[in-house]
Amino acid sequence: MAKESGAPRARADKALAHRLRRLRAESMKPPMGLSEAETDARKQSVSVDCGWGRLIFAQTFDKPSELVDALREEGPERRDIAFYVRDPHVLLAAAPQEIFLDPSHTFRLELSTYRSSRRQPRGYFVRRLSSEADARAVNRIYTSRGMVPVRPDFFWSNRDNRAITYFVAEDEASGEIIGTVTGIDHGRAFADPEKGSSLWCLAVDPQARHPGIGEMLVRRLAEHFSARGAAFMDLSVLHDNGQAIALYEKLGFRRVPVFAVKRKNPINEKLYARPLEAYDALNPYARLIVDEAHRRGVHVEITDAEGGFFRLSHGGRSVHCRESLSELTSGVAMSICDDKAVTRRVVENAGLVVPEQMVAGDDAKALKAFLKKHGRVVVKPARGEQGRGVAVGLETIEDTETAIAVAKEVCDRVLVEACFEGEDLRLVVIDFKLVAAAIRRPPHIVGDGRRKIRSLIESQSRRRASATGGESRIPIDGETERCLAAAGYTLDSVPDKGEDIVVRKTANLHTGGSIHDVTGIVHPRLVEAAVTAARAIDIPVVGIDFMVRSPSEPDYVFIEANERPGLANHEPQPTAERFLDLLFPLSGHRAAAHALGKL
Repeated sequence: MAKESGAPRARADKALAHRLRRLRAESMKPPMGLSEAETDARKQSVSVDCGWGRLIFAQTFDKPSELVDALREEGPERRDIAFYVRDPHVLLAAAPQEIFLDPSHTFRLELSTYRSSRRQPRGYFVRRLSSEADARAVNRIYTSRGMVPVRPDFFWSNRDNRAITYFVAEDEASGEIIGTVTGIDHGRAFADPEKGSSLWCLAVDPQARHPGIGEMLVRRLAEHFSARGAAFMDLSVLHDNGQAIALYEKLGFRRVPVFAVKRKNPINEKLYARPLEAYDALNPYARLIVDEAHRRGVHVEITDAEGGFFRLSHGGRSVHCRESLSELTSGVAMSICDDKAVTRRVVENAGLVVPEQMVAGDDAKALKAFLKKHGRVVVKPARGEQGRGVAVGLETIEDTETAIAVAKEVCDRVLVEACFEGEDLRLVVIDFKLVAAAIRRPPHIVGDGRRKIRSLIESQSRRRASATGGESRIPIDGETERCLAAAGYTLDSVPDKGEDIVVRKTANLHTGGSIHDVTGIVHPRLVEAAVTAARAIDIPVVGIDFMVRSPSEPDYVFIEANERPGLANHEPQPTAERFLDLLFPLSGHRAAAHALGKL
């Protein structure tokens, strides 16, 4: 009886052993398209350097201890990711104080069933990254999205790396890079028997005005890997990123039980540490500074999240801040900036060029004479911020009087200035040194030949709000209607496909404007004038606004000074770093540099 029952079991065991040998042999076969050299290169303990950190393929490591050792080799200011961790609970037990389970979901697109879209990009196109200028633009987008930047030469030096593929989206009109995505070919990386691939670093420029850029980048990468014979494309997305998850599910991605583990470091702190109370209620301008303080080991206490107030403490010193405004800015400096007429007098006395100005009053003849002399004027409240009540480029007395009435709703005293043709330049000066310079452009929409201007504005406004955490929206009000009327449109007009229409004259971010970094080309005379203005006001952190013909030319007129400039608008320039340097000169990496005698 024992023999009769044992024989089938022996045969089953033999069959199982045969299947295991066959599967093992299959797993050793190279994926389609791999050369003999690439097959021989398949190794254990595989990682791919992506510039922002290494993508560590956990399935190629034999022991948890070896994987932990690999994570310990993470470079400074880098974010390594151990992906495809089979038993995360076992790995975490090996080093619970050093590593954590990334709170992200993994989604997979089966490329055999993926279907391309007939829809084509409008106003932009997707192509391979092809120059160091592309690489710098990609870094700018990374920084604006809070991602770890990459040395620009890394992109270029890896342009022939068959395992890494970089795609960018380029605006047809401006030539600017407005989106990017990175793909890793697992077959090229380590002869993956599953023929896998993965998507990383999908990012769209917050200033981009075209819809669907992220979707087109994902589709282009999927088609690229499908053509290479990959079986699937995976990606990792934070569990609470509902907008991205909705996009991936729309494209056919499905969640799979795949896990990622990262090392506990300052960059990852918000993913594994208990968040500051009320942190999520902070606006982007306060959050940028709080994040930099955390990275430096500066203690943060949020005192009023809605108002953007927080207290920073380090080395026995404590400074209360509201975004970029701190106790280091005096009440006198604040009062100078608060009243635009006073600001103008102070900087004029310091030698800056200012536009001719008058106070709007009951003298209609004086107003008409001023308008006739200058042709076009600007109306703005003497006190106010975020572009409220400002009207630019007024040419008729009727429009000017209407604008004055609107401005009086913000402040009783209204200023009328000569309108200087050119671009709106913001220069951020911290500790009397230029840190960032950016051109601010007014909001505009692009016609599609189908929708009314009202609908196009609403769509663009939603994209701006999403990209800026709700800070930037395009109002549909009298100023918008006046600007459209001057160009021969109404809100119900249907512009032709590709037609570009400016919908407001003011370039303020809060009313839908966009910001374009020009720090590298700003003329020295403009820098000198901005620093002179900061010293005249005696203010340590300030945004100086000029109207210029070009940021690379010396001509300008002074517009105003902002005592609380939005530092988050000027990434990738190190605005938050310089702000913390001002407050706590020996915090973070600067303390180490000082100790080593490098400062």
